[in-house]
Amino acid sequence: MIQVSGQIIARFYRLAILLLAVSILLEACTPAATQSPAPGAVATRSIKVIATTTILGDIVKQIGKEAIELRILLPAGSDPHTFEPAPQDVIAVAEADLVIINGAGLEGFLERLLENAGATQVVSASDGVELLQMGDDLTGAADPHVWFNPLNVLIWTQNIERGLSDLDPANAEHYSANAEAYRAELHQLDAWIEEQVTLIPPANRKLVTDHRTFGYFADRYGFDQVGAVIPSSSAAAEPSAAALAALEDSIRELGVQAIFIGTTVAPNLAQRVATDTGVQLVTLYTDALTDPGGEAASYLELMRYDVSAIVEALK
Repeated sequence: MIQVSGQIIARFYRLAILLLAVSILLEACTPAATQSPAPGAVATRSIKVIATTTILGDIVKQIGKEAIELRILLPAGSDPHTFEPAPQDVIAVAEADLVIINGAGLEGFLERLLENAGATQVVSASDGVELLQMGDDLTGAADPHVWFNPLNVLIWTQNIERGLSDLDPANAEHYSANAEAYRAELHQLDAWIEEQVTLIPPANRKLVTDHRTFGYFADRYGFDQVGAVIPSSSAAAEPSAAALAALEDSIRELGVQAIFIGTTVAPNLAQRVATDTGVQLVTLYTDALTDPGGEAASYLELMRYDVSAIVEALK
């Protein structure tokens, strides 16, 4: 009888050891991202996110912060209208968990890139933005430069927050808090721009640019976008001699005080128009940020720099 009881006890002992080992193994194999983080904490797993432009990438970074591994396709100072992806860009897109684009037709290279990279989840930041049409653009396309109205960037933050949270629900509160804080900064920027614009006499609020860049800015803050050296939403287009002559006539007739040119565009044509008409040529940051430490290393800095330069030229 005593021998049977000893066998039973031994079996229970071995079973207990086995169950303990299985429990330890399962706990070790449980991914960290599936465990609920403390309120306000960031889950340890980072998702791989790609943003196409430096301007868009800055907004994505403000919302994702340390919870994401961010790569920006276009380098600082580059023109999204003429960008050609390299083989490593295809690899990066293929490995990404999420690709966030400006949309509205800005990334002409993207369709082919996504096709070569394979299936990747894509969020268009400009979904929901009321797009302006290019009245004299030969393609009849929408104006993709939506970021020149900070209220449009508010919509960006909503789309980015939703895209990150859907993919990474463990960090949804983190993304929500960051997006809300950044939206407050955008409202402050919008109020500051409105205040600065009052320094310009209404009769002087006329914009001539290198290409059709400031439609949303003009619509929001009461400017007249008189014309562009390149009458298109893309700086890659070519103007005709007749179009340049008509623009110079308009500049003289309307008393335009300056031509504004972006840093990503060759200045030759704009310089010629400025020389012919006797107006100043003013450089702005339009399609891309600078490197860190530059004058426009973030979206907020870009907007403040550009608005200050416009006010100084036109007041």
